[in-house]
Parts: sequence; C-alpha cells; structure tokens
Amino acid sequence: MSTAAPPADWHRLDPRTVLVTALVVAGVVAGAAIPVTLGLTRWFSLPVAVLQVLAGAVLVIGVAAGADRVRWHRTRYRVGTERVDLHTGLLLVKRRSLARSRIRTVDLTANLMLRLLGLVTVRIGTGEQGSESTLVLDPVTRAEGERLRLLLLERAATASPGVHREGELAVLDPRWIRYAPVSFVAPMLGGAAAGAVMQVSDWIGAQGQVIEWVGDRFRETPLLWTIIALVLAALVAGVVGALGLWIEMWWNYRLEREAGGTLRVRRGLFTSRSISVEEARLRGVDLVEPLGVRLLGAARLDAITTGLAKDHEAKNADHNTLLPAAPRPRADSVAADVLREPDTPTGATLTPHPRAARGRRLRWSLAAALAPVLLLTLLGALLTPVLLWIALGCAVVGVPVAVVLALDAYRGLGHALSGRYLVTRSGTVRRSTAALERAGVIGWTVKQSVFQRRAGLLSVTATTAAGGGAYTAYDTDASEGLTFAADAVPGLLEPFLERAGDPGRPRP
Repeated sequence: MSTAAPPADWHRLDPRTVLVTALVVAGVVAGAAIPVTLGLTRWFSLPVAVLQVLAGAVLVIGVAAGADRVRWHRTRYRVGTERVDLHTGLLLVKRRSLARSRIRTVDLTANLMLRLLGLVTVRIGTGEQGSESTLVLDPVTRAEGERLRLLLLERAATASPGVHREGELAVLDPRWIRYAPVSFVAPMLGGAAAGAVMQVSDWIGAQGQVIEWVGDRFRETPLLWTIIALVLAALVAGVVGALGLWIEMWWNYRLEREAGGTLRVRRGLFTSRSISVEEARLRGVDLVEPLGVRLLGAARLDAITTGLAKDHEAKNADHNTLLPAAPRPRADSVAADVLREPDTPTGATLTPHPRAARGRRLRWSLAAALAPVLLLTLLGALLTPVLLWIALGCAVVGVPVAVVLALDAYRGLGHALSGRYLVTRSGTVRRSTAALERAGVIGWTVKQSVFQRRAGLLSVTATTAAGGGAYTAYDTDASEGLTFAADAVPGLLEPFLERAGDPGRPRP
C-alpha cells in the first residue's frame, strides 16, 4: 500500500485518531472486563479467566486501532471554491461532495478525550434529511475546526436592523440548575437506574441475591410502603442523574451573535459542543414550557430555523436549543434579542379560544382517565375484587388530575399576530408558544372534524420549511381561525375560501 502524501489541496484527519480509538475501546473493554471475568469463573479458575479476558482485550483494542489506522490513511478532504469533498474507504471508496452554497451548519463537538488532545469532530451539513447531507471529519485539530467553521459559514456582512447588540446574548447562570430535577428526565433516569441494576446483576449471576437483599430490608414493611420507598429511591437516583446530565450538557453555556449574522451556541462540560445558526435561516422561536419547569416560572427557547442538522446521528443532540430552561422573563428577553425585536412576540397578548374548546379537552381527558378504570372494573368483576379496589384508586386519583390538565390545556390555547410574526400556543404537559415569521409560511392546512363543525370550531396549521414544519392553532372559532390565517399571510388562503354575509369574515 502506497503511503505517498495526497495532493497539496487535500488534507488528512489528525493521525491521533488512532490513539483516541484505542483509548476509547480500552475504556469500554475495561468496563466490561469485571462482569465478563466473573461470568467466566463459572467454567474456569480465576487466573485462567483473567488471562482470557486480557488476551481478548488486547485483540479487540488492536483490531479497533488497526481499522482506524486504515480509515485515517484512506480519508482525505478538501475545501474548494465551490464544493467540499470527502473521500474515504478501502475496498469500497466513497466520494462525497457538498456544494458550499448549500452548507447551513458547521458544528464542532469534542468529548473529554478529544479535548485533552486538542481535537474536535466537525459536522458539515446542508440541513436536509439523511446522512448523505452531512460530512463528518473525525477528528481534526481545534484550530482546523474553527478555520473550517469560519470559512464555510462566511457570509457578506450586512447592516442589521434594530439596536440589538452583537457579541454575547446570554451566558450560563448556575442557578438555572434548579430546573433540572423537575424535568421529565429525572423519573426516566430513575427507572433506567433501577433497570441497569437488575441487568448488571443478571449478567454476573447475582440477580437473585439482589432481590433477596432488597426483600430482607423490607421484610417487616407493608407492601404499599415498600413500593413507595422503592419509587422514592428511584426518583432520588433520577434527580441526581438529571443534575449530572444538566451540568454535562449546559456547563460553559454561551449564546453569541457573530459578525456576519450567525448565532453561536457553545456548551458542555466534558463533551464540548459548538452549534451555529445563520440568522438568514431563522424563521422564529419556540418557547417551550414542560409542566414541571412551567410551575417554577421557567421556559426553554428553541430556534425555528431551516438548515439544522437532521441526520440520524445528530437528531437527538438538541441542535435547535438556544437557551436552556431559565426564568420566563429571561427567556422572553433572549427571544427578543435573537429576533432583533424591541418586544418579544412570545409575550404578545393572545386571542383566547371558544369555551367549546374547553369541553373537547375535558371529554378527551376524562375518556383517557376512565378507560383503564372501566377495564379494571370489568376484569375485577370477572376475576378478583382486588382489581375493583385498584380501579377505585385510579378513579379517585386520575379523574381530578384529568380535569385539572384539561382546564390547563384550555387556558393555554391562544393565537395572535405580532408584527412580522404569527404566534400560536397550545399544550399542558409540554406547552409551546411558537412565534413564526409570517414570510416563512408556505401554506395553510385547515381541519374540521364532524364534532368540531357542530361546535363551530376548526384547527388551522401554518406549514413551513423550518423547525417542526407545522404550527397549529387548535380549536379556534371557525370564522376567527380563518381570519387569522388570511390576515397572517394575505393572498395565500383567500382563493380557497368562500365569502358570505360579512365580506370580512371568511368561512370554508
């Protein structure tokens, strides 16, 4: 195999990628070594099991490092005046290319190992669906990553309207960590922790002993209190995990506006992340208020924008979050700065929806709460009275909760026009207030079920190429909803409407 250097205009990845791969695989192997060794002791003596694990570890690390050495040797990239090219592969050579005019994101990430070595992973994307729309350079030096980011996102600087400042728009306030335990992440992590304990104990053949140990601790405790204690223990573990996850994700957070019209989010404790959003691609913001966070008067701010990374490796990376959960006034002020508006559209006074919309939400919530009650009642009548008591408990707890959530969902409904933006708000467990630039609306979808028609309601959805692709005003008054859509984007909806009676009041 020839080791001749590629042409001058081509660049290689950093050769320390082989070291990084070897160290990462070594860490994984070390984590698996203890349970594997204990498992092998069922058939071999401890010294023999240790030797087998060590031999396997050396083999796995060597194969991984060798494969990455081949990848490094066969990977090269270049940035031309019109395109960015990436060639990689040994037997099946892949040649991929992106037009520079279509590049929308250049994101830099670095885990702890890469940071210690001064390296970063660069993701260059067009924002389209699929992995073919993204080029990944893993890894290059941090200086090279910054050079590529500035080069590929370089735009002609234009005078920006308004008086909003350049530079730093928001920086981390450590007090925001108080919102981490009330997020939905905490109970999820608690359940995951309990499941992990059982899974690991099963791997090493000690699951029975773990269950027996827990049983011994609660042998004299009634079943109900035992369940409550275990749930509380899982929640405590979840809260600790949520705090740790928040620190890892948002430590060193900073939101900046760079010259040339680019918003840049930097964050991360062990794994650093740098995400860039072109203001030219920004179509609005979404103020997200999960229930627990909202009860503490806080909200998260997401960008509604075209061109953010959407490949399968980046879809869960919170690429669109501009501000973590923070006090609502702070979120509103950041939204105004991001949109270059004197007053944030997310704080606009919204038009409330008819009382018939409240009735629909009450019926939906009660149906969802009573369905399991009816099922348990039926099974209790057929099988055992214990299920009847469980059904009664579900009804006593579920019905009031369902009513409260339904009323809260109704109070959250609203829509308005605020300057250049249309605003919609909905949700209770996850309330969303979306401010979408009216110029970014490419179409309207009007839906009216039989039940909505009887109640004089309909739902209007603004479709856009940005963000989630659709933003809906649910259960509006039929005439008011159509007027809202027609006024938001004049000329777009009128050809599909009939006018009757009052010429200013459209109807389907």
